[in-house]
Amino acid sequence: MSTETETEAVVGRLRSGMANGVLSFPLTSFHDDGSLDLDGFRAYVAAQVDAGPGAVFPACGTGEFFSLDEDEYRDVVTAAVEVVAGRVPVVAGVGYGWAQAARFARIAEEAGADALLVLPHYLVAAPQDGLVAQLEHLAARTRLPLIAYQRDQVAFNTESLRRIARIPGVVGLKDGHSDLDRLQRLTLAAPDGFLFFNGAATAEIQARAYTTVGVPAYSSAVHAFAPEIADVFFEARRRGDDGVMDRLLREFYVPLVELRDRQPGYAVSLVKAAARLRGRPVGPVRAPLSDPSPADLAELERLLAAGLDLASALTPVGAAL
Repeated sequence: MSTETETEAVVGRLRSGMANGVLSFPLTSFHDDGSLDLDGFRAYVAAQVDAGPGAVFPACGTGEFFSLDEDEYRDVVTAAVEVVAGRVPVVAGVGYGWAQAARFARIAEEAGADALLVLPHYLVAAPQDGLVAQLEHLAARTRLPLIAYQRDQVAFNTESLRRIARIPGVVGLKDGHSDLDRLQRLTLAAPDGFLFFNGAATAEIQARAYTTVGVPAYSSAVHAFAPEIADVFFEARRRGDDGVMDRLLREFYVPLVELRDRQPGYAVSLVKAAARLRGRPVGPVRAPLSDPSPADLAELERLLAAGLDLASALTPVGAAL
């Protein structure tokens, strides 16, 4: 377990990063035969970091954590840490049951990650006591700070939130449910300094709503393929420019979400396809995901071009995004 001072330092860096940029969840690069493409991944992460995110979260949902074996996971997290080189925090994904999550946690710790995002456990629904115990077991087996991720079968109530916030090393919560009533109760129940961020799919759609309950920080899938668009939206939200946000939402984000919702798994495979359209060396998705259909890919290409043109038009002259 890390010392309290070490944990506070990581939390401070994360809080600063969340205030100043979107959170990057990089794609994992594969060759056409499905093997890991580490050179492509390094080049891709370098471009992501150069775009100025608040933190980098390798091997998470967008990075197809569920498809990586332990050796590949080690290579991915190690490469991310080396490329980021301390410029922003690196938060690696871990998941499955606590025993397997602890194995990934040890690998991430050895690779030099700053913290861990605890992805929802596998398959089964669980009671609140079990959700808390999952984090207790994992926290006892790693020195790295933990951020819990609630979505799908994981949803904390206020008492459980208080309990996990008392676990040494548990420092925050990523929310993917978009239940603002529940989330407001959780933020009010949390101790001062506990981190929250919006992890909804295509989080910009709900960024303003999350801000109203005290959760302005968010991850951005769009940053994974078009940081120019993501940054224009982030700066507009930070300065409260509803006009710019509304145009981006109406003309780019909402059509993107409607395209994303056509097929299960498009939340990742569309993002990867868009990155390939930008010339990023990310390769295909791994099964059980599948790449977009030709028709959907053509629509994505049109939407991406329109979004980039719109972001360029909306960028203030002389702005350094």
